Amino acid sequence: MTRTFKAFTYRDFRLMWAGAFTSSVGTWMQEVAQNWLILTMTGNVALLGLDAFLGDAPFLLFSLFGGVFADRFDRRKILLGSQVVQMASAVTLAALILGGGLHVWIILTLSFVVGLAQSFGGPAYQALVPTLVDKEDLPNAVALNSIQFNLARVIGPVLAGVAFYRLGAAACFGLNAFSFLAPIAALLVLTRGGIEGKPTENVMQSLKTGLRAVRDQRSLRGLVGLAFAGSLCSFPLVTFLPVFAKDVFHRDARGYSVLLAAFGIGAIAGAIGVASLGHVRHKGVVAVSMQVTFGALMAGFALSRTPVLSYLLLALAGAALMVVFALFMTLVQSSVEDRLRGRVVSVYSLAFRGAIPLGNLAAGALAKAFSAPAVLVGNGILLVALGLTVLSRGRGGVTSL
Repeated sequence: MTRTFKAFTYRDFRLMWAGAFTSSVGTWMQEVAQNWLILTMTGNVALLGLDAFLGDAPFLLFSLFGGVFADRFDRRKILLGSQVVQMASAVTLAALILGGGLHVWIILTLSFVVGLAQSFGGPAYQALVPTLVDKEDLPNAVALNSIQFNLARVIGPVLAGVAFYRLGAAACFGLNAFSFLAPIAALLVLTRGGIEGKPTENVMQSLKTGLRAVRDQRSLRGLVGLAFAGSLCSFPLVTFLPVFAKDVFHRDARGYSVLLAAFGIGAIAGAIGVASLGHVRHKGVVAVSMQVTFGALMAGFALSRTPVLSYLLLALAGAALMVVFALFMTLVQSSVEDRLRGRVVSVYSLAFRGAIPLGNLAAGALAKAFSAPAVLVGNGILLVALGLTVLSRGRGGVTSL
C-alpha cells in the first residue's frame, strides 16, 4: 500500500489530485448528460461523433502551442485560465436548458470552446504533475493521476444517471460548473510547479526545439505513433456506448451510465496495477502487449449480446487500455528533462488526443454506413495487427524501454 500510494506523501500532489478528481467527476457527469441529450434530441448517431470531434479537434490546431506556453509561463496560471473557461461553458449550457433556449449547434460550439481551453490546459497539467513529486516517484504519480480520472469515470456517470433522471440535464451541467472550484482552489495554494528562469527563444524557435527533441529520439517517435494509432481505434468504444445502451441492450440513460461505470472500474483496476508495480521492467513490451489485448477485448464486446459478458469484457478492456496509456505517459515523462517537458508532452498529447476526434469522426461515418458494432470489431482487429507487428520487430524502439 505504501508503494502504491507513495505520491500522496507530497502535499501539492495531494491537493492537485483532489482538485482534478472533483473536476473530473463533474466533467463525466456533463459528458453523460450531453451525449444522451444529443441522442434524444436528434436521434442522429453521427452527431455523437461530430460532438466528440469538435471537443477534441482544437488539439490538432493549438496543443503544440499549449506545450510551448507550458515551458514559458507559470503552468498554474495557464491551468487557472483553462478551468475558468470550462466552468463558464458549463454554466452557459445549464442556463440555456433552464431558459428553454438550447439548440444542438450551441452544444457543438461550446464543445469546441472547451476543447480550445483544454488544448492549453492539458499540456500545462501534464507538465505540472512531474514537478509536484521527486523524479523516482514519477511513475507512481502518473498512475495515481490515471486513477483519479478513471475513478471519476465510475462515480461521475453514476451520479449523472441519478441527477439526469431526477433533476434533468441542467443539474449535470450545473454540478460540473461547481466542480471546477476545487482545482481552482488547489492551484491557488500550490507551492511547487513554477517556471524557473526566462525563455531565451521566441515561440516558434521553442516549438521547433520541442519537435526536434521528439524527432531525434526513436523511442519517443515510437510512443507518439502508437499513441496516435491507439487513440484513433480505441476511443470510438466509449463514444458508441450510448448506441449499445439504447439500440443493442435497449436501456435508458442509467443503462448507459452502467456501461461507462464498467469501463471505468476496469480502468481503475488497471491504473492501480500500474501504481503497485512501480518500476516494472520492459514497460514498452508490457504496454504494446496490453494494446493487443485491448483490441481483442473491444472486438469481443462489440460481438457480445449478453449483458453480463459485455460488462465483463468492457471492464477488462478498460483495465488494458489504462495500463497502455499510463505506461506510455510514464515513458514519455521519464525520457525528457523539465525544460522540454511541456513541448514533448504536447507532441505526445497531439498524437494521443488529436487522434480521438479523427477516429470518432471516421467511426461515426462508418457506423452510419454499416453499424457501430462492426466498426468496433474492425478497429479491434487493426490494433491487434499493429501490436503484433511492433512486438515482432522490436529492438531500439518502444519495446526496448
